[in-house]
Amino acid sequence: MSLLNVENLTKTYGEKILFDHISFTIEEKDRIGLIGVNGTGKSTLLKVISGLDSAEEGKILHSKNFRIEYLPQNPEFDKDLSVLDYIYHGDSDIMKALRAYEQALASLNADPTNEKRQQQLLSAQQKMDEHEAWDANAAAKTVLTRLGITAFSDLVTSLSGGQKKRVAIAKSLIQQADLLIMDEPTNHLDNETVEWLEAFLAQYDGALILVTHDRYFLNRVTNQIFELDQGKLYTYEGNYEVFLEKKAEREEQAVLNEQKRQNTLRRELAWLRRGAKARSTKQKAHVQRVEKLKNQKPIQTNEQVDIALGSSRLGKKVIELESITKQFDNERLINDFNYLITPNDRLGIIGPNGSGKTTLLNILAGRITPDEGSIDIGPTVKIGYYTQESVEMDESLRVVEFIKQTAEVVKTAEGEVVTAEQMLEKFLFPRPMQWTYIHRLSGGEKRRLYLLSVLMGEPNVLFLDEPTNDLDIQTLSILEEYLDYFPGVVITVSHDRYFLDRVIERLIAFEGNGQIRSFYGIYTDYMNVRKKERVLEAEAEKFAKRVKQEPKTNQKTKPKKLSYKEQREWESIEDRITGLEERLEQIQAEIEVAASDAEKAQNLFQEQQQVEEELEQAMERWEELSLLVEQMENNKH
Repeated sequence: MSLLNVENLTKTYGEKILFDHISFTIEEKDRIGLIGVNGTGKSTLLKVISGLDSAEEGKILHSKNFRIEYLPQNPEFDKDLSVLDYIYHGDSDIMKALRAYEQALASLNADPTNEKRQQQLLSAQQKMDEHEAWDANAAAKTVLTRLGITAFSDLVTSLSGGQKKRVAIAKSLIQQADLLIMDEPTNHLDNETVEWLEAFLAQYDGALILVTHDRYFLNRVTNQIFELDQGKLYTYEGNYEVFLEKKAEREEQAVLNEQKRQNTLRRELAWLRRGAKARSTKQKAHVQRVEKLKNQKPIQTNEQVDIALGSSRLGKKVIELESITKQFDNERLINDFNYLITPNDRLGIIGPNGSGKTTLLNILAGRITPDEGSIDIGPTVKIGYYTQESVEMDESLRVVEFIKQTAEVVKTAEGEVVTAEQMLEKFLFPRPMQWTYIHRLSGGEKRRLYLLSVLMGEPNVLFLDEPTNDLDIQTLSILEEYLDYFPGVVITVSHDRYFLDRVIERLIAFEGNGQIRSFYGIYTDYMNVRKKERVLEAEAEKFAKRVKQEPKTNQKTKPKKLSYKEQREWESIEDRITGLEERLEQIQAEIEVAASDAEKAQNLFQEQQQVEEELEQAMERWEELSLLVEQMENNKH
């Protein structure tokens, strides 16, 4: 069933056309990923659909009672609202019922025998029942807690930027809507929270359209891809993986069509230049056909950055950390940490928000000093640092002028010269756009320009602090291609799972409580190891708890022997546990493949929960039997 119809939508920004008479339909249960280069109008399209912006032409049609919930990329907050107030600010009945109940409860606690206050509390409870505020309150606190927010009564404006985004995400998930619109929901979320959000959206009742740079998230959540490219909208049935295949086919066909156009144009021009004898009407038709072929614009296809830029010579000594310790506000983030970085390292730094990732990156870069320990940076090291913070740019400059301040030309590893204009083209700034003033660029386009300026400095050690937060997928693909050929060291802080798997070979993982682990392998390998460790840790904790609670028995008492049935169970239970663990891994793989099929994914999630319960029961039974076996063995000796 159709929920929303968009017909011939047109929107411009100055001379730039964002949408050129685009049309599409959103159906029930659609899971749409909207992608495109920064500055093409993705966020603008989301705002137009949600009614926060308008278009010059076109219609948006939906039913009268149609409800949209919109999560902006940078939410704004009323300074007087608490976290829970913000969640239900759009639903005044629930908010009023919650406030009345809290006030009545506090009043009664101050004077428990006051009959009037008892009656006020009873009335407030009835209001809570009437507006189903009990369930709403519980749901809000559950989602907030899962997103890492537990201070429900704090003012939203007192929270950090990342916490504010999490509160806004919670609001968008809790409020029931026919269409949920999310602009970069994975920014500021750690990897485990992103995985939880994937599972939540798989069970979401309404339709969904989102913009995200997280390609794993996009692949697992969506069943359609909308691509906004040079004012046109291209739609693809399937998830991100299917989109890549179909887009490659479209671009290949575009190349063939352009070749055909050029061949036809060449033949027509040759015919005219020959001065062929023909009726004047036929001659006129040929001239018109030539003009039409000349005016056709070929579809631009993605270019690959297949050049290895030269860099300053990097010696054998890069960076060495010895017994590094650092703390802020009496919280120790790094404790007695040692690490050696060698030439050609590809290193990722991961961990929860606030754990110390950027702090470690700044210590490695020599930007901050540790409280204890030493850092030794090699004499040939030339660092290029792409920071998370916005960088001051002279916005009166044109794009090409800004880049030429860093370098007018760079050399490849083979010694070939590449101009600033050519590098700008590689990073999605075509020649006409290079003369645009910086103040006319979108936020994402400015970040892409800043990234290029860092690379144009020809560093031999490259630091990237959350590069995926503000870069679109196409730019990230270009960056990844560039890093394939980069001859130096790459060190990146990132929560983007795809980017980490694609770029890095080693990890420094902040695991909480000041624990830092060095891991050789990609992010997915690390997470598989951590999941198995958590299962073992949880079972060990249960086992220790159970042993502690076991009543002390007389040492002379003969322990119970295993029955025939228990002996058979003991012999087979480890195989059963292994089988359940393997099935869990299979289900996870099947969920990734079935991401475009919401119903199938839902069934797999349910099976996953069932298998996890069976595994937990099997582990508990293994503990019981192993304890009996251990007692019997001790008795023998």
